[in-house]
Amino acid sequence: MEIFNKYFKEYDWWYEENRWVYLSEVEVLRKVIPKGKKGLEIGVGTGRFAKELGIEYGIDPSEKMLSIAKERGIKGFVGRGESLPFSDKEFDYVALIITLCFVENPDNVIKESKRVLKDGGKIIIGIIDKNSSLGKLYLEKKKEGHKFYKYATFFSVDEVVDLLKRHDFRDFVFYQTLFKPLEEIKEIEEPKEGFGEGSFVVISAEKSGKID
Repeated sequence: MEIFNKYFKEYDWWYEENRWVYLSEVEVLRKVIPKGKKGLEIGVGTGRFAKELGIEYGIDPSEKMLSIAKERGIKGFVGRGESLPFSDKEFDYVALIITLCFVENPDNVIKESKRVLKDGGKIIIGIIDKNSSLGKLYLEKKKEGHKFYKYATFFSVDEVVDLLKRHDFRDFVFYQTLFKPLEEIKEIEEPKEGFGEGSFVVISAEKSGKID
């Protein structure tokens, strides 16, 4: 994750350069983020999403990224999703927004997310669907050695659902956005339910009472 320490300012500036893309992603996440509940964002980065969505707590392996998140008012912790420094059943929801593709062990991250969730709590995952037009573009950039994407493992919606089902998550809800090429998005797009049209997909599921 040294790449995120090295290019943390460039990473954060991307959201300024692609403001309407970012705000469209925020808008679709609002559909599933519980209001007034205790939340944690794994891979909080510079806190762009956490600040807009009212997520109080964040964890990230990059100290440089977290320094910006803390300036944005996030209670940040240095660490990884595979080993969360929080108690069992501490949060009402856990969010992973453009994070799952960069973790070393997705299975352990989901297991840890479940551990820190209250019974009936929600996991919320935002991904660039690898089967979408943008997903296919990012896969090409990965092959070309892009400084960020070369480290990414992109997922399809079905792969994320299968991963969550292995840990007994249930009651799935899907929303999507980014229906046009990024350079053509000049306003906040209206989110749609489901998936298969938009490149950015949000998957929400509920924790069951079963123990991993």
